Amino acid sequence: MDSSWLHPRDELVRTMERIYRYRMTTTSGGNLSIREPDGSIWITPSRVDKGRLQASDIVCVRGDGKREGLHPPSSEFPFHREIYQRRPDIGAIVHAHPGALVAYSICRKLPDTRVQTHAFEVCGRVAYAPYACPGGEALGRNIAEEFAAGADCVMLENHGVVIGGRDLREAFQRFETLEFVAQTLVKASALGEVQVLDDAVLREQPVPEFAPLAPAPVSNPEKALRTQLCEFVHRAYRQRLLISTAGALSARLDASQFLITPRRRDRLELEAPGIVRATAQGCEAGKSPSRAARLHALVYEQHPAVGAVICAQPAHASAFCMTRAALSSRTIPESYLVLREVPRLPFACIVRDAAAIASRLSLQSCPVLLIENEGAVVVGRDLLEAFDRLEVLEATAEAILMSRPLGPLVPMPESALAELRQAFGID
Repeated sequence: MDSSWLHPRDELVRTMERIYRYRMTTTSGGNLSIREPDGSIWITPSRVDKGRLQASDIVCVRGDGKREGLHPPSSEFPFHREIYQRRPDIGAIVHAHPGALVAYSICRKLPDTRVQTHAFEVCGRVAYAPYACPGGEALGRNIAEEFAAGADCVMLENHGVVIGGRDLREAFQRFETLEFVAQTLVKASALGEVQVLDDAVLREQPVPEFAPLAPAPVSNPEKALRTQLCEFVHRAYRQRLLISTAGALSARLDASQFLITPRRRDRLELEAPGIVRATAQGCEAGKSPSRAARLHALVYEQHPAVGAVICAQPAHASAFCMTRAALSSRTIPESYLVLREVPRLPFACIVRDAAAIASRLSLQSCPVLLIENEGAVVVGRDLLEAFDRLEVLEATAEAILMSRPLGPLVPMPESALAELRQAFGID
């Protein structure tokens, strides 16, 4: 459901449910708020279980200070109020203590969003605020000063993170993206030196242009494929293979058309009407396909047997993309059979360099590509095969990372790989 139609109480509850479900806060930790145009602030309450939060628990603090609700507002209401006073453009705030960002907080470091173009764009400016007692006026001043200086995300020394947005959706997406980047960076640090992108690349965010397609009735096969695409998008989100701001899935509709996820739409909220029908030159009028749409179109053009394409940045696989470490598929038979080898390309723009990326893929010999500081591109004969490859890729990357404290990886010998190729006919 589109959260813009929700009452502030319901939007706060839904967002907190999502944060709690994915272990980005605890029963007692974190708080969310929304400011309305009249100055009223809707905020989560103090001392109420975050895992069982109800709409009736939400507190409203009016512009004149009058409170409405069953509970007192969060004890950290003062810094919410202070931020809103200093930044009139901010309409919602997320504060929580997710594991990876707390790791940065207690080491007094900032996660470097220059490792991925989408993270750099979504998260904006990340700053650091010195420690002060939670709930006090000093903490509010410390945080608000950083926001007043132009920060979008503020790490709190030995505490957590506070993130602002024009609305709660934007604040949540920044929060989730920053935590995901922090998780990936922690994993990448175990592999070697982390590579960052230069300013010119980060500032360049080309978006492919598509002419509007003529209106056409939606056939039953297209309806079914739209539903299936949404189901796999939601499944990928639940499996943490995608986050709200990153990842594109598409499926071939016919010889010239395909369906693809839209640009800048929350993956978990995506429904069948929001999917975009596209060709190599055009898309449904009034819709914006993913930035990866040109790449997907070229893959379908160059590889007629491909029925589905996924671009994603899951944390473990992306850790390999941020470093020079090789991701070996020669770990267990499933990894080798599903992934084949997993080559890595130097950084390439999924818009400008789409043709070069598409030409490297092959359904038989190279169904998976890693792109430095970008992520994975996966193809399959259908959505199920492509999704399975993405899952196996992330599981393989996770196993390799988990193996590192145990000792050096011992790959399957060539004799075993030859036996697999013969047994499963993949030569």
